[in-house]
Amino acid sequence: MFDETSRYYYLETEKFTNPDGRIIAYKARRFLPQSEKLQLQVELTVNEGDRLDRIANTYIGSPEMFWQVCDANNTMNPFELLDPPGKQIRIPQPYIIEPM
Repeated sequence: MFDETSRYYYLETEKFTNPDGRIIAYKARRFLPQSEKLQLQVELTVNEGDRLDRIANTYIGSPEMFWQVCDANNTMNPFELLDPPGKQIRIPQPYIIEPM
């Protein structure tokens, strides 16, 4: 269902049965990790024109891992991290989510 770089990859797949008997598969809820427990790689000052996918690729090794930067900054909205320019954001060491 999800690529192994996805934040949802290791979440359990749950099932819900509709009243009409149809089964719907879905991923269990993901809780944000405690950002203060993530190992910090660097604090970065955001510049005009920065893109989170490029930042993730530079520091974490994959543009698809942008969500780890979101986790380190307690946000679910990646666009919050880039505005306004001059803002400081935390870049974590890359981490792996353990299977549940």
